[in-house]
Amino acid sequence: MVRGETAVAAIRKGLAEKSFDACLLSFMLLVIVITLYPFLYVVSMSISDPEYVINNSVWLWPKGLSLEAYKRVFDNPDVWRSYYNTLYYTIIGTAINVTMTLLGAYPLARKTFFLRKQLMVFIVITMFFSGGLIPMFLLVRNIGLYDTRWAILLPAAVGAYFIIIARTFLQGLPESLIESAKIDGANDIYILYKIILPLSKPILAVLSLFYAVGHWNSYFSAMIYLSDPSLHPMSLYLVKILIQNSAALVQEMAQDINRTMYAIQIKYALIIVTVLPILFVYPFLQKYFVKGVLIGSLKE
Repeated sequence: MVRGETAVAAIRKGLAEKSFDACLLSFMLLVIVITLYPFLYVVSMSISDPEYVINNSVWLWPKGLSLEAYKRVFDNPDVWRSYYNTLYYTIIGTAINVTMTLLGAYPLARKTFFLRKQLMVFIVITMFFSGGLIPMFLLVRNIGLYDTRWAILLPAAVGAYFIIIARTFLQGLPESLIESAKIDGANDIYILYKIILPLSKPILAVLSLFYAVGHWNSYFSAMIYLSDPSLHPMSLYLVKILIQNSAALVQEMAQDINRTMYAIQIKYALIIVTVLPILFVYPFLQKYFVKGVLIGSLKE
């Protein structure tokens, strides 16, 4: 009798688990569809025949095929200039961010550093309180950074949140490695470069990905600190077209009798051109990203 009841309970438990898995799978598929649909829609609108785009008859899959919008986008020198600026800000800015973050996190992770608790309190305070936009703008202008590339790079050289994550990760590394290197006569710079960095690939990937995505998508700082259009990144160029609805910029790319036909499609093509590079980079860093976030945020 007991065995029969145990078997029935096991069957019910198996059915409950299968039902839960089915519901979870259905929910995840729904999330995937909701997430992918806007991207597929934009791609379809950018490569469909312009007549179907104007008539709003494209809702998922492309109708017809036309790459004329991409041709007109890449024929515009402003797009290439904005792309160069974005790459510059992303590469140089990410290098500065990761370097400053590690230089700040390493001493804070060392138990022998006597000011680490006081500095951590100071860093945490900056996450909740700031001087505001106007004092920051005045500071950038008064120190001579306004309308230069450094206005984008230096004010955002390091993030307090990422210092905390990197510090937590570094605290999880074996202290014996550092002590052994100290006994052998190594200084902190050598330890950081030869011992800590090779063991910190997960957190380096996390920092690089977060900082790079932030620089790639950033437009507000450029809008505030850069008045010279030749320094504007691609994201700000996209904002001018999509948010501010700058018809002049769109018509500049479609400078013929078909400008109305291609005006809408050019906007969709610009969106794809802007987001596609960062989508290609993410899969290569995903394994480090997941591992680094889990270790850096949970391990003490």
